[in-house]
Amino acid sequence: MADYVLAIDQGTTSSRAIVFDHAGTIHSTGQMEHEQILPRAGWVEHDPVEIWRNVREVVGLALTRGNLTHRDIAAVGITNQRETTVVWEKSTGKPVHNAIVWQDTRTQKIVEELGGSEGAEKYKRKVGLPLATYFAGPKVKWILDNVDGAREKAEAGELLFGTTDSWVLWNMTGGPEGGVHVTDVTNASRTMLMNIDSLTWNEEIAADMGIPMSMLPEIRSSSEVYGKGREGGMVPGVPIAGILGDQQAATFGQAAFEVGAAKNTYGTGNFLLLNTGTELVHSENGLLTTVGYKIGDQPQVYCLEGSIAVTGSLVQWLRDNLGIIKSAPEIEKLAETVDDNGGAYFVPAFSGLFAPYWRADARGALVGLTRYVNKGHIARAVLEATAYQSREVVDAMNADSGVDLTELKVDGGMVANEALMQFQADILGVDVVRPKVTETTALGAAYAAGIAVGFWNGEQDVVDNWGEDKRWTPSMDEAERERLYRNWKKAVTKTFDWVDEDVD
Repeated sequence: MADYVLAIDQGTTSSRAIVFDHAGTIHSTGQMEHEQILPRAGWVEHDPVEIWRNVREVVGLALTRGNLTHRDIAAVGITNQRETTVVWEKSTGKPVHNAIVWQDTRTQKIVEELGGSEGAEKYKRKVGLPLATYFAGPKVKWILDNVDGAREKAEAGELLFGTTDSWVLWNMTGGPEGGVHVTDVTNASRTMLMNIDSLTWNEEIAADMGIPMSMLPEIRSSSEVYGKGREGGMVPGVPIAGILGDQQAATFGQAAFEVGAAKNTYGTGNFLLLNTGTELVHSENGLLTTVGYKIGDQPQVYCLEGSIAVTGSLVQWLRDNLGIIKSAPEIEKLAETVDDNGGAYFVPAFSGLFAPYWRADARGALVGLTRYVNKGHIARAVLEATAYQSREVVDAMNADSGVDLTELKVDGGMVANEALMQFQADILGVDVVRPKVTETTALGAAYAAGIAVGFWNGEQDVVDNWGEDKRWTPSMDEAERERLYRNWKKAVTKTFDWVDEDVD
């Protein structure tokens, strides 16, 4: 058998290809950023054609840098930014509109109309999710309602919908020439269109949103052979055998297989998942019920999730919009020029607030300012915002699960920031643990694909490969922790009710 597994990580800001060996260590990588298209306030789009072009290029980079060919690859796994919505023509592969990104808030009026008198809870028992702009279903409806001719084509069976895993898979397996139109249970659970108990599409909700069933991909497990790489592609004949939404992939890569295990991924946003096993737990505290993973014919495993929209992207905003830093890593040095936040709190509700509030009317606020505050304090407030938002989600999880978190496994780009990791431990009051391989999202997708083809023997191999790199232990006293958190909660209330009815 070939010696490596390739993971494609189609993320919010970039697409990456990472080649892993049997020990779960990185052999080679390729990465390319794609354009963030911002047509107006609250709208975020990507060009699906650019994404597909970049995916092909990064796979080529990873293979070339690793001195490999497709013959060295046992399987390909795909992980992806979830909820980001692509609608394309079946016969040509041409998207009818840019992809509408998970952060995009243009569907707020659609969401309110769908909710009617029942509001955000309308479908929650069926799909595990509140009605919110975050999820894919209303985005599909927006495209069909607003793109000339799209609804007619959809009703004629000429259009396909998918999150970016489906888009990449369809193109990799042939596109218009026999491409496989499939998604996995984790991505399907983020559309608002899948029954969370039976893992089947809900025809009534699709009808409410005006989405023809013919557009929807087939729902499959997270670990099985969906198809093979197309002739003429970068991985011809190689089985594509794993799909997991990015946060579920990170949970898998962190070996969080025990009930009660949790991980927090620090990326564009933050996503904290808690394994609840085969039991479906409906949140009473603003969390989502989501499918964690499903290996082949085995029963699905569920998670509670706290989704935070803006964390790493706040650092990008400080860099790109304000120019306070020139590169993301600089923020740590700038934050360390001061001892504390100087009383400043930054609530980054750029696209409303996600868990546990689900307030689409919120907008970002920087509060507690005095003349004493300098750019070091603002940098610190930016980092602390990530830790405070994560604490809010942990509190909600503890309330929902009835079991207090004892340690938090962390991954993603921001875990290189040691000042943030120490503050996270301090504000949570529990140990924060970083693994040796922090690219756990790509690693989880690789494991799912490798397990499907027998490259790995199952979850035990994942557990055996996981290793601790560094641990941060709380050092802040309880009174200071609670004072800071109390002020954060006060700051959050200042963001509410900002968007009025007459704001388009």
